[in-house]
Amino acid sequence: MPELPEVETTRAALAPHLTGRTVIAATLRRTDLRWPIAAEISTLLPRQRILGVRRRAKYLLLDTAVGSALLHLGMSGSLRVIPAHTPPRPHDHVDLLLDNERVLRMHDPRRFGSVLWQAPGSVHPLLASLGPEPLSDAFTGDYLYALGRGRRAPVKAFLMDQAVVVGVGNIYAAEALFAAGISPLRAAGRISRERYRLLAGEIRRVLEAAIAQGGTTLRDFISPDGNTGYFVQQLSVYGQGGAPCPSCGRALKQASIGQRTSVWCSNCQR
Repeated sequence: MPELPEVETTRAALAPHLTGRTVIAATLRRTDLRWPIAAEISTLLPRQRILGVRRRAKYLLLDTAVGSALLHLGMSGSLRVIPAHTPPRPHDHVDLLLDNERVLRMHDPRRFGSVLWQAPGSVHPLLASLGPEPLSDAFTGDYLYALGRGRRAPVKAFLMDQAVVVGVGNIYAAEALFAAGISPLRAAGRISRERYRLLAGEIRRVLEAAIAQGGTTLRDFISPDGNTGYFVQQLSVYGQGGAPCPSCGRALKQASIGQRTSVWCSNCQR
């Protein structure tokens, strides 16, 4: 599933092509994605000018004066702006026709993506209980330390809780914990303030590096310009269970934490 850097890469690539454009019409070839496509996509969005393209967690928002289209890529979705006359391929489920004879096209083979609606002045229920953005000023080591007090859950599961912080998925949690020297098995409540400060900094660094590289392509992700992400070449531990640790050379451990495969070095991470 695309994580925060992949979604931010998508947002940055789409924004110049969408901001200021008017949606002429919406074509829905399938309406049964993860949830039914919001009726407002057909009734309210046409004839509206896109004022901006935002990201909240792993969701993209196309803002207009009458509300925002709320898009999620699911496990295999992608968005591209292409000439309007381009024939649709299988799994091209949604087209938003723009006023420059181009379309924003959503491709989603597994249909786990979503196209929803957020009314003006409201927050969609899917966004209402989310934690802070990891690249914002609200996300600090002190914040993690305070929230982690008394928690027995492994710190990796703690970081992947979207109510704690958004967008720190399996890949980037593993990489940040390795860089900070913290075992993913350690209880969230048994980490010092100073180590949380180090971890928060590593989360920010890893995510910023991944965004700069266009994300991490592991299976399905392709950015709107058709390119794959290159951060996969910089991964230290994710997906490398049994391989030598890049720091000490010992074999990396692998186990399931919170129903997700986790890899770490039992020597370097405590």
